[in-house]
Amino acid sequence: MDVKIKGNIHYVGVNDRSKALFEGMWPLPLGISYNSYLIDDQKTALVDTVDICYFEPFYHKLKQILGDRPVDYLIINHMEPDHSGSISLIRKYYPDITIVASKQAFGMLEGFYGIDTGAQIQVTDDTQLDLGHHKLQFRLTPMVHWPETMMTFDSTEGVLFSGDAFGAFGALDGGVLDTRINTDKYWNEMFRYYSNVVGKYGMSVQRAFQKLEGLPISAICSTHGPVWMENVPRVKDIYDRLSRYEAEDGVVVAYGSMYGNTEQMAETIAAELSAQGVRNIAMHNVSKSDASYILADVFRYKGLILGAPTYNTTVFPPMEALLSKILNRDIKGRLLGYFGSFTWAGAAVKTIREFAEKSKFDVVGDPVEMKQSLNEDTRRQCEELARTMAARLKQDK
Repeated sequence: MDVKIKGNIHYVGVNDRSKALFEGMWPLPLGISYNSYLIDDQKTALVDTVDICYFEPFYHKLKQILGDRPVDYLIINHMEPDHSGSISLIRKYYPDITIVASKQAFGMLEGFYGIDTGAQIQVTDDTQLDLGHHKLQFRLTPMVHWPETMMTFDSTEGVLFSGDAFGAFGALDGGVLDTRINTDKYWNEMFRYYSNVVGKYGMSVQRAFQKLEGLPISAICSTHGPVWMENVPRVKDIYDRLSRYEAEDGVVVAYGSMYGNTEQMAETIAAELSAQGVRNIAMHNVSKSDASYILADVFRYKGLILGAPTYNTTVFPPMEALLSKILNRDIKGRLLGYFGSFTWAGAAVKTIREFAEKSKFDVVGDPVEMKQSLNEDTRRQCEELARTMAARLKQDK
């Protein structure tokens, strides 16, 4: 079924409900879409392609709309293979196509696919492309989230083709436009997508926002997730807040535990947080919760309390992996508390302290270190850590 967005803009993307892990790391319980768009005008333009595994249904959609007419331009907003994977085949079927992309994208085009010939337009922020009725402008947006990324704006219809920006995990279950679907499931998936994939590049996202200032955006066509129309303000606000590392009032308690003793520390802390009036508490056992979901909550909430046992003279390995992922994202403005345990030689608290110094988070309260199992003294210390965190959250409101 042909899905028209606005004017002569057609959705020609596909769904992937088979892939288990996006980028080999991030769970996809709801699948994912690879979005591509065709502008059918006096001159035709294809905006991004799809993962090569889905070329056949993708090409079928193009043929349904175009028949035997050619695609005149291929606009590459992003070169990641889930969007560029079908470029070689597109050139095979449309050999006279002109590729429109940034300078960095052309370098990747040669590196990934050996393409260094054919008609090309190298884009700058001043480049314009007239398709007939549709007039296109371009904005280079490097490091959102690769160095070659750009966005394409259809000034005729007010449609922004944003690449991975404003994207979300989740396949499209029948409907494509947000005006025709229940969008509830996509909001948490947007937090998760941003924190997992884009999260390190908040400053670059903010620079992209500056380049978009003044554009009358009536629809956002991302490469993942629904086409945003009635929710454009909400989507922009979410990405704006996330990229400025703004957070909601709440605490993430992420912990590791081998035999349940360290878990009792986490439960004690969470219970006292609740007693102190903290309503948003997200608890994660790092051995069970995928880091994808923990990161989403770390981006969402202001407070973070981490705890784990000592293991082989360092911190519990699943916690060590989480610490690395948090550091990698350069998250700013979080309140941090921490705790740990040991049986004969403590190292967990020391390791998390080193993380705290690197993260530059604002450390709240005194770290709690437990030997072997919870006693009344360590219980009181855990409760005091929770009270101190709750007080800081109230103070910072």
